[in-house]
Amino acid sequence: MKRGFAWMLALLLLLGLLSGCGGGGDNATASDTASSSVATDGADDAGGSYGAWPEAQVAEETTGESGEDRLENAKMIYTARMEVETTGFDAADADLRTLVEVLGGYFEQAAVHNYGSGYRSGDYTVRIPADQFQAFLDQVGTICHVTYKEEDSENVSEAYYDAESRLVTQQTKLERLQALLAQAENMEDIITIESAISETELEIERLTGTLRQYDSLVDYATVYISLQEVYQLSNVEEPATTFGSRMSTAFASGWRGFVSALEGLAVALAYGWVWLLLLVVIGVVVGRILWKRKHQGQRPGAGEAEKKS
Repeated sequence: MKRGFAWMLALLLLLGLLSGCGGGGDNATASDTASSSVATDGADDAGGSYGAWPEAQVAEETTGESGEDRLENAKMIYTARMEVETTGFDAADADLRTLVEVLGGYFEQAAVHNYGSGYRSGDYTVRIPADQFQAFLDQVGTICHVTYKEEDSENVSEAYYDAESRLVTQQTKLERLQALLAQAENMEDIITIESAISETELEIERLTGTLRQYDSLVDYATVYISLQEVYQLSNVEEPATTFGSRMSTAFASGWRGFVSALEGLAVALAYGWVWLLLLVVIGVVVGRILWKRKHQGQRPGAGEAEKKS
């Protein structure tokens, strides 16, 4: 009986070792998988990295499956970064929050900054349902003026299903260990089996956490938005084609640059008014001292008095 327990325990330990060796990739994060980065002009092609699986290509050739069928169970993580502008910050902020709520998303982080320049900025981290990812990006473009947009898609199917398979293996191992523990008779076998059960439970907990993290990233896409309040939206002028329109555009741009420079100077002076006042006081005092010295030297008889002395 004791020899049978030893053989069963050795077999279970070998099973755990093999499952651990086969899962070296479960610690890989989403950045270790294939990613596709798309700039603004190619935003509609965010799913281009789907067809990067050679196994899926073989399956299509042998079974005739369409691309949609092959991707039905794919685990994709979508991420986007957007830089947008607005001339009305309050309205844009309110519309953005309403849009997130309507599409079933939530704000993971939201911060509004005002550094004293008169213009505000906001940084948002939005989690949006994956099936609303493109719709959300398109709607943000109607709320604000988009100056930069980047989309990333990462296929984590291999890592996900590998972790899922090893979780099933560990759960089967735990059931067998618990059955062995119920049949164990001597203390040595009981201690050994309980130690193996503890290690197996820790591995199950770790794999379960990994799968939950993947599920969160797959079910909800992540969008980072930087919102900037500006006096005038950039890159929205009509292209100048004639000489007159080009000159008009140049004069208008020069005037806006001059006004912007004056505004910046006024803000800088407002920040440093104490130092400016101090410089004025010092200038007045030094001027009065120099003026007195100059007029004292020009008084009548000043030179004769010096000679007599």
